Amino acid sequence: MRTRSGRQRAGHRYSMAAMAQQQGWSAPVPPPQPKKRRKWPWVLLVVFLLMTGGCVALIAGVANEVDKETKREITVTYEVTGSAKDVTITYSTYSDGDLSQNQLSDVELPWRKEEKTKGFVKGGTLAVTTGASGGKIRCEVTADGTTRTATASGKFATATCDGF
Repeated sequence: MRTRSGRQRAGHRYSMAAMAQQQGWSAPVPPPQPKKRRKWPWVLLVVFLLMTGGCVALIAGVANEVDKETKREITVTYEVTGSAKDVTITYSTYSDGDLSQNQLSDVELPWRKEEKTKGFVKGGTLAVTTGASGGKIRCEVTADGTTRTATASGKFATATCDGF
């Protein structure tokens, strides 16, 4: 048996699409596929929100620690020992953002002073200077578990304890 196009069918049937092509007909148009939603904008949004939340949490944590540190009070202990007779002692203390400085002249050793301090910046300086008669001196400052010491000897020698 022959078809209209002159081809012989050899025991099999042509599909409708093949027949349509052969006869010049167009095949039916398949229904449109539903559009796939892109996932990357959602992933990007989630990453952005997580990073933003993490930054906010970090800043809140740091602010909380700074607040606790500014309210924490410590004791600063100044001590001077030695054999010098005419000693000048100058000490300073940071407290609540203010610096207070004191100077004492012709001090007899040993000498000790405690100061309470609080605020974000804590600490101070202790400088001890021998007079014209000379001698040996040793200064020690303890603040918040940290101890600094220095020694000096001779006329007009200075021992300085700072960095606490």
